[in-house]
Amino acid sequence: MTIQRMDNVGIVVEDMDAAVAFFVELGMELEGRGEVEGPFADRCTGLDGVRCTIAMLRTPDGHSRLELAKYHSPAAISAGPRDRPHNILGTHRVMFAVDDIEDTVARLRPHGAGLVGGIARFEDSFLLCYLRGPEGIIVGLAERLC
Repeated sequence: MTIQRMDNVGIVVEDMDAAVAFFVELGMELEGRGEVEGPFADRCTGLDGVRCTIAMLRTPDGHSRLELAKYHSPAAISAGPRDRPHNILGTHRVMFAVDDIEDTVARLRPHGAGLVGGIARFEDSFLLCYLRGPEGIIVGLAERLC
């Protein structure tokens, strides 16, 4: 048996409204928000007394989803500085294909996004960049050139 698909990527955030606004500005669609708690949440996460708010967002094509979670209890634990370098062990970015990388970067700046490096050209195929968004999340953007 093989997997069917990747269902979603989950990210724990502190400021849910700022994170949702950032990803909506990027072009994702908010499917909904909800509260998660109870024995199933405790068992699934291996934590006791889980109570969190989640927001589910999807890409315009409907194939990819991002789940944002804000823990009310137990409190979220900091993973360290939010400006960690790109080569830190663990999840380092979520990548999105965009139509216009410069326009996307400009639209995300008012939401706190800043370039990690710069916009780079990969051969004659792509323009690529990494942005640091809310909560220090690194978001990759790729614009196909040909």
